[in-house]
Amino acid sequence: MSQGGVGDGVSPGNVPVCYYGAGGRVSASMERRVRAAEVFLRCAACGLAVLAAALLGADRQSRTFFSIHKVARYTDMQSLVILVIASGMVACYSLLQGARCLVSVVRGGILLSRPLAWAIFSCDQVMAYIIIGAVAVAMEAALIGKYGQAEFQWMKTCHLYQRFCTQAGGAVACAIAASANMVGISLLSGFNLFRLYGHGKGGSK
Repeated sequence: MSQGGVGDGVSPGNVPVCYYGAGGRVSASMERRVRAAEVFLRCAACGLAVLAAALLGADRQSRTFFSIHKVARYTDMQSLVILVIASGMVACYSLLQGARCLVSVVRGGILLSRPLAWAIFSCDQVMAYIIIGAVAVAMEAALIGKYGQAEFQWMKTCHLYQRFCTQAGGAVACAIAASANMVGISLLSGFNLFRLYGHGKGGSK
């Protein structure tokens, strides 16, 4: 183990330490910028995911065809249901993690221990994959609704429910932005994790 104060300490794997100063360690100004960026990205992801779910949940349009009344809802498309569920999961997760980050910024806490950093990194990765997968499925369904699929004789329907499709498109756009924020969060959590294994800090486990 290295000798000295906290600034030169080495984490044994379960003791949180703060790597400030020279020698490749994280400076205090860099630490503040990283924390501020993480809070911003998590809050943005939460807000965008909530907006996507709210737009889809409130999206409906009714039409009458030859005395038959039809109401288009997001529940009519399984892909949109999946997107609502994924957006809700990402929103709740981002809210909890954003609150944790904000408390850390206000209290000026030290860096995470390795087990906790691994847990956050893994959860961020899972949430990013969930929202990206849901967005991909919803985009495919949206394209079919917009342009149809002649090879399978699937008719386009957005010309019949223009307002519904426009609002659903806005929800998908918000979900895409939320997924981009989750990718950024995953990169930041990876940085927070792997800097604990940086030069001069891996001599003890």
